[in-house]
Amino acid sequence: MEKRYFESVGRSITLLGFGLMRLPLKSTNAGDIDADAARNMVDMAIEAGVNYFDTAWVYHEGKSESFAGDALSRHKREEYCLATKMPSWLLESEEDVERIFSEQLRKCKVDYFDFYLMHNLCGERYELAEKYRVYEFLRRKKEEGRILRLGFSIHDSAEVLLKVTNAHQWDFAQIQLNYLDWETLDSKTLYETLYTRDIPIIVMEPVRGGALATLSPSAEKILKEADHEASLASWALRYAASLPGVLTVLSGMSDETQLKDNIKTMTDFHILSESERDVLGRAATAYRASGAVPCTSCRYCMDCPSGVDIPRVFAIYNHYRIIAQVSPNIAPIVFDNNYRTLDEGERALNCVSCGQCLEHCPQGINIPGRMHEIAELAAGK
Repeated sequence: MEKRYFESVGRSITLLGFGLMRLPLKSTNAGDIDADAARNMVDMAIEAGVNYFDTAWVYHEGKSESFAGDALSRHKREEYCLATKMPSWLLESEEDVERIFSEQLRKCKVDYFDFYLMHNLCGERYELAEKYRVYEFLRRKKEEGRILRLGFSIHDSAEVLLKVTNAHQWDFAQIQLNYLDWETLDSKTLYETLYTRDIPIIVMEPVRGGALATLSPSAEKILKEADHEASLASWALRYAASLPGVLTVLSGMSDETQLKDNIKTMTDFHILSESERDVLGRAATAYRASGAVPCTSCRYCMDCPSGVDIPRVFAIYNHYRIIAQVSPNIAPIVFDNNYRTLDEGERALNCVSCGQCLEHCPQGINIPGRMHEIAELAAGK
């Protein structure tokens, strides 16, 4: 397994990191983790040499950290690095910081965290973290040995990122980075901001929540003509992992097939050539033309006050857009069949444009506007 070493980190970390936010499920409920299947995947990852595992307080409806504790405690502590995060948006006092951190240690069944992050420090959340002196608390925990490396994750502009990096001393940072967002969401500037400051980078959403593993037919054709044996996901992982300054690339894997493919990609790793970068650029252009909604199914927008299952609605719509490029006559039928799997209360029609979701979407999607569009499609307009 390919590894990276940075002086500020002090330990070799595998280029593939296991994100514990898209584990296999027993049902459509995000909290209903298929523990047996997920544990088998963790075991396979460790056996293959993967040593970085990432969880958070909110993942899988609050169940991910407990799963991480159960699955990883079956292995020797030195075999893995565990990362989790402080959800500043849930804080109402400085006492909450201590309470949540202590609960995370308990749930994860560890005495310390190898990596600890202030979670998604966008503007408002950063202000909350400052108000409740989260950084100061976590620095003390680092001095006590409860945290070995302290960093942050962020879904925001380069301006906000610069503000956060200048405010405190950081051991690493985590940003969304993939070949689709390099220009679209300006992840290029985010990357360069960290790289020029020698802050090791952890990449999240390299496959954009699976979207870059299920491209539109036109985009898929471009990649398959370039390399018919490579999976679509492997192109996305290699793009992120080829950048200097990247410590590890997180992948939220839902089944063993995805895990095996990612292990293969990062075990026999090859940095992207310039010609391959050109190929990815053409694939990204073709994918954008498909009209798919750039949703990663992170579920930060949930729960919707009106009951709409926003990520599932977008997933069904994106599948429709892809089918429409191949079989435009069949696509509406496929959409209707899939849309009917949603309970009536979960459908786009129930969106009242309250705007609550807009505050939480890392991708900046106009969710109410797209819901109105999808509701009209479902109504046959």
